[in-house]
Amino acid sequence: MSKIRNLMIAAAALAALSLSPALAAPETYKIDPAHTQAGFSIRHLVSRVQGRFRTVGGEIVLDKENWAASKVTAEIDATSIDTGNEKRDGHLKSDDFFKTEKNPKITFVSTAVTAPGKDKLIVAGNLTMAGVTKPVTLDVTITGLMPGLAGFEAKTKVNRQDFGILWNHTLDAGGVVLGDDVDITITVEAKAPPKDAPPKADDKKPAPAPEKKPGK
Repeated sequence: MSKIRNLMIAAAALAALSLSPALAAPETYKIDPAHTQAGFSIRHLVSRVQGRFRTVGGEIVLDKENWAASKVTAEIDATSIDTGNEKRDGHLKSDDFFKTEKNPKITFVSTAVTAPGKDKLIVAGNLTMAGVTKPVTLDVTITGLMPGLAGFEAKTKVNRQDFGILWNHTLDAGGVVLGDDVDITITVEAKAPPKDAPPKADDKKPAPAPEKKPGK
């Protein structure tokens, strides 16, 4: 009787497993450059200068069942900097700032993801800028999740001197031209590549008709 009972328990367990919903597999999304903005703001004299990088790309792996298993790699073209002033943009690309001739890319690679609340993520990672790599933490808001589409807004603050961007100018009246803290805001729209659909029956090419032999 005990063997029969054990067999019944095992069968019930297998049935429960077969009925339980499968865990969603991690999904890979590509950052859409046309709908992604990497903006920054820094103090200049008595106000602030705003700017952005026009070319952003990368990949996001989302595990919605286990956010800690998610990953982000992002790449910004530093030469695409745009502050609305061509002369200033040229200076920012120079060795005084981003050193784009030697370091044309700004990259971010995540090292840890946590989910402290609804639609909130903390993404830690390594930021490489002007040839220097430093750890940074992004405060991320999930702005939307749809089938095949994901939106995020990430914010952080960095000290430019940590990345070897030291240029400044002391004013005669005291103080300096630029602040050191840079506020960064990145809005991301990412798309999952479409899954390969099985070929339709209509797509199959018909077999060639047998060749007719000429009559005798």
